[in-house]
Amino acid sequence: MKLKIWIAAVGMSLLGFTSIGQAAVPESKDPIKLAINEWTGQHISTHVAGEILRRMGYNVEYVTAGYYPQMQALEDNTVSATLEIWSSNIGEHYDKALASGKVEEIGDLGLVPVESWFVNEAALKACPGLPDWKALNGCAEAFANAETFPNGRLVDYPADWGTSNVDRIKGFGLNFVSVPAGSEGALVAEMQGAEARKKPLMVMFWSPHWVHAGVKLTNVSLPPYEAGCHDNASVGVNPDATWDCDWERGYIKKLAWKGLKDKWPAAHKLLTNYKLRNQDQIPMMNAIDQEGKKLEKVVSNWVDANEAIWKPWVDAAM
Repeated sequence: MKLKIWIAAVGMSLLGFTSIGQAAVPESKDPIKLAINEWTGQHISTHVAGEILRRMGYNVEYVTAGYYPQMQALEDNTVSATLEIWSSNIGEHYDKALASGKVEEIGDLGLVPVESWFVNEAALKACPGLPDWKALNGCAEAFANAETFPNGRLVDYPADWGTSNVDRIKGFGLNFVSVPAGSEGALVAEMQGAEARKKPLMVMFWSPHWVHAGVKLTNVSLPPYEAGCHDNASVGVNPDATWDCDWERGYIKKLAWKGLKDKWPAAHKLLTNYKLRNQDQIPMMNAIDQEGKKLEKVVSNWVDANEAIWKPWVDAAM
């Protein structure tokens, strides 16, 4: 009789059931559908979570979903969760999805989004007062080229991405000129070229992005964003100008179909606890986009090497 009980217990374990006091997973064999959006970083964030879920025993399916349309897909349970929603570019779609009552936030992803001015190492050497923005006028010529001299050059976003830096430069009273790049690729080429030539560069850019793996960039310390500084001259460092502040810092959230926590409670807890840091994502982005490595292999290697990070999430979920 004791042998039969032991065999039954082993069988339960092999089927994915845990001991008393822990969740039995998978609670359902139906696939947990994770949304895949349009950029590499999001693919990484999603596949890392998916790989951990698979190691817990879940059936995971990746569903290609447009960034805005996925909000409706969450409401309809066409996708179960989406894991990298940037507040800076989701707009009213986010609030509308939450207002439906069918979608819920499941916490911050953990990435720290920064969209602002960056300088390279050569700039820090040429302008010792950096990263304080007040140092820029004292060394503007170090950033100049033939077209802007004696004014410094800010390599800016493509013009169709917005031109607010023209107003920022004016609001800060800087002897600089905004020079739009033609594309994201052109911005990257500027950074890589300046790095190779050890030439000072100031560029409008963002993080996380794979380029940070190869070019050391420092965020310029601009006056912090204050509500109203874009349209009210009395707000900000210059009482006679608007846009006299940094870009507003956003957040990166995770969202889930409201029924996820009832159908797959342990998976819901795992995804709620799940975090990914800039220093985790950036090297993986570089490995995929620049070194040509396969997404699945890069993600699997990270999960293998970082069990100390994600195992406590699993333990808490179970």
